[in-house]
Amino acid sequence: MTQSPEQDHASDAVEDVAAAPEQQQPEQGNAEQETATIPASRLDEEGDAAADYLEELLDIADLDGDIDIEVKAGRVYVSLQSEDEPGSLDQLVGQDGSTLEALQELARLAVLASTGQRSRFILDVDGYRARRGAELGDLAAAVIESVKASGEPEHLRAMSAYERKLVHDLVAEAGLVSDSEGEGPRRHVVVHPAEG
Repeated sequence: MTQSPEQDHASDAVEDVAAAPEQQQPEQGNAEQETATIPASRLDEEGDAAADYLEELLDIADLDGDIDIEVKAGRVYVSLQSEDEPGSLDQLVGQDGSTLEALQELARLAVLASTGQRSRFILDVDGYRARRGAELGDLAAAVIESVKASGEPEHLRAMSAYERKLVHDLVAEAGLVSDSEGEGPRRHVVVHPAEG
């Protein structure tokens, strides 16, 4: 089944919610409206449940880290910062953030078990997502210029749902069109020239 770019972007934005396969994914605007109506007490509960799980994990792994919880735009952001030397939590990020993505999913399951509610919180370790966001911004800018110059679509390498969403937003801001292709770990963004 082919999705419109809007549906595809929304799918990337909510793909990481761990919804049941038979549930239809909301469009991006609907997802934003849903998060805007989540009560602050529920967001606090999600953040606390995630922090409890991560604290136990750090204890088991004998790692030292500070946990910070922040609520922005109706979404919970949980970050782990190393207490020791920089890079002491790198093993929680893994290659290309793969361990971080898996850890985020495990923490979301812990929040679901604790609260009975699905959570879309974002987990970061030692600022990895901010650094990766800057890299993706540079990559998107280069691809946007290339597509504008050539008039031909370009395929980017596979990315997580969170990273694809960032790229889709940057492409849309530049007035071009993008969608995602591929399945599972091979899912990637394709940038197309502006329509019309």
